[in-house]
Amino acid sequence: MEFEPFKIKVVEPIPITTKGYRLKKLEEAHYNLFLLRSDDITIDLLTDSGTGAMSSKQWSALFDGDEAYAGSRSYFKFEEVVQKITAFKHVIPTHQGRAAERIVFSILGGKGKLIPSNTHFDTTRANIEFTGAQAFDFPSPISFRTDEIADFKGNMDLERLEGFLRSHSREEIPLVMMTVTNNSGGGQPVSMENIRRTSELAKKYGIPFFIDCCRFAENAYFIKMREPGYADKSVMEIAHEMFSYADGCLMSAKKDGLSNTGGFIATNLDELARKARDLLIITEGFVTYGGLARRDLETLAVGLLEALDEKYLEYRINQVRFLGDKLVEKDVPILLPTGGHAIYLDAKRFAPHIPPEQFPGQSIACEIYIQGGVRTVEIGSLMFGKDGDGQRELRPPFELVRLAIPRRVYTNNHLQYVADVVGEVYRNRDKLRGMKITYQTQLLRHFTAHLEYI
Repeated sequence: MEFEPFKIKVVEPIPITTKGYRLKKLEEAHYNLFLLRSDDITIDLLTDSGTGAMSSKQWSALFDGDEAYAGSRSYFKFEEVVQKITAFKHVIPTHQGRAAERIVFSILGGKGKLIPSNTHFDTTRANIEFTGAQAFDFPSPISFRTDEIADFKGNMDLERLEGFLRSHSREEIPLVMMTVTNNSGGGQPVSMENIRRTSELAKKYGIPFFIDCCRFAENAYFIKMREPGYADKSVMEIAHEMFSYADGCLMSAKKDGLSNTGGFIATNLDELARKARDLLIITEGFVTYGGLARRDLETLAVGLLEALDEKYLEYRINQVRFLGDKLVEKDVPILLPTGGHAIYLDAKRFAPHIPPEQFPGQSIACEIYIQGGVRTVEIGSLMFGKDGDGQRELRPPFELVRLAIPRRVYTNNHLQYVADVVGEVYRNRDKLRGMKITYQTQLLRHFTAHLEYI
């Protein structure tokens, strides 16, 4: 499709600033793009989480919210949609994905526990490590070759996973996780075969299998487009099969829920669901609202189904590819092929003169903001931080800069501007300088760290 499958009803002005102004604001923010005010951003590609535009149907549903504390009809609409997509028995709402993570890992985690995944995202890893457990990543070997084209670079390394499961007891491994699409691995999809085989391995060793499904619709669309045997299946049918292999899922519904807030836990495990509801009441709210305004449950009930619309998904994936193609035309090194929600600059190839310990991705991200007011985010040594004991710097296989594209927000003209800005930074890449941290926290340091140039 060559155009957006929607009309624009409401517009918001975009701040246009000068380079000198942006440099001053970045200095005031200690060279941490999270600490900038949104009023100082021209194009905001920091995240696609909760930053999308809701549809007219969602806005209409919002006004129909039943704000009853307990037994809200809005919850039952939401529950019905989640069960229609996932077929899981228990549906537990949370105010966002990391709340779902905190609840599940508070129950299943703890000192001595080991939790494998294809690649844990930053908040997932932090919530695991906060309990004293350890997070392990087993991405497919091909995922490390950023310039190589492959259909499903988000896959789990099944050989390494089985070796890990074989060498540890069932008591040590409370669950196996699978992130779809694989965000920290470059937004790359996971094949149905890999999901099924991961599930089979987990069952072989008697371990529950959970999917981090915040981008389940985008992953299902890639399966339809790329995996043999799925071209004639609907995205909903593909999603059904994906979830059929799991014992449960965690979701930040701020992505493929097409909403500005919300998340959930869904599972067939009765005892886990019981304990999760107990924790939910203590920390989030009653079981039929989970920390959300009930009107937000209404928007999610609509958005989760809109995310499965194949015309929307075609537009979504093509818009991401549009930006990737424009960057490739400018010889900018990116992770290939383009994924479902973002473009990832390969900072190692972009700025090879800056070593990982000097955070090349952060240097690139800062310069992109200075040059054009475009906010992006580093996914590399700064984000991965230190190990659970805080003693050792983790060195991820990638040094990336993520350009996450909000859903239904920007046009291709906006993305052409982004490509021009990034291209200009790349042309002057030899001037990029390394950075050092002057302040950091123990967990998730990239959100609040202070940096300066070396």
